Amino acid sequence: MTIDYLWRGPLTDPELDTLHAEGFGHPGEPGDRIGRLERHSLGWVTARRTTGDALVGFVNLAWDGGAHAFLLDTVVAPDARRQGVATRLVAEAADGARAAGCTWLHVDYEPHLRPFYLDACGLRPTDAGLLAL
Repeated sequence: MTIDYLWRGPLTDPELDTLHAEGFGHPGEPGDRIGRLERHSLGWVTARRTTGDALVGFVNLAWDGGAHAFLLDTVVAPDARRQGVATRLVAEAADGARAAGCTWLHVDYEPHLRPFYLDACGLRPTDAGLLAL
């Protein structure tokens, strides 16, 4: 499978909603996802099959407007997993953050994703805090 990765690649709300629902195992949440991305994100990376143009991966890159960027919603379609798509999405997002002048890339993750983010993507562990609102 050949994949094209694009910084701020074109998206539609329905295809992103479908990918999120498949990737995260929840019902679709239709809404203005693209509008929120455009208003609040430094950028995002799309992964699309070269043949057929199907969206198979996505990561959002939020930021503080300065030195800190934050990975959000790294997701890969179930039939495209274990092929390096997510690792490449994170690498492309890191390149986008670096190009924007960011010096730190943050991510929160569940314990089972630790090997992915630390070993495959090269992030290092840090202490962090979380407050449910």
